[in-house]
Amino acid sequence: MRRKKVDSHEAFEIWALLHQCRDTIARARERELREIGVSMVQAGLLFVVNEIDGPATPAEISRRLLREPHTVNVLLKQMERKGLVNRTKDLERKNWVRVELTEKGKETYDKARDKKEAICEVMACLSDEERSCLREFLHRLRGEGLKILGVKHEFLFP
Repeated sequence: MRRKKVDSHEAFEIWALLHQCRDTIARARERELREIGVSMVQAGLLFVVNEIDGPATPAEISRRLLREPHTVNVLLKQMERKGLVNRTKDLERKNWVRVELTEKGKETYDKARDKKEAICEVMACLSDEERSCLREFLHRLRGEGLKILGVKHEFLFP
């Protein structure tokens, strides 16, 4: 199927709006997560580690968060100092590290998962049908972006 040519100015305007929406909603989310002592990316890491079946590896975490491995390693060190995760050497594969949530990490994950007031408040300006359409469009746009990047793994959420 041939794609219709898109006007570059229109595409850039839509991209800028998406970026601004992401930034404003992210800032509101960061503000509410600050109350429980984590950043948005730390909450995302807690989610990924919690949802991966069994102990996670830094490489798997970086793939799922679309972050560079060294960025995830710095983040893991910070979170380990805060008592949110444990990093241990894999007994079978000596060069691998496994990441697990601590009790404090599980409690923080639960609080972050349940604390969604800012996101809900923003999304409330859309009707059920509009949110459904937006979800469909965003899945499609993300899929195209992932194709361009050559990323083939499944996301845990959404």
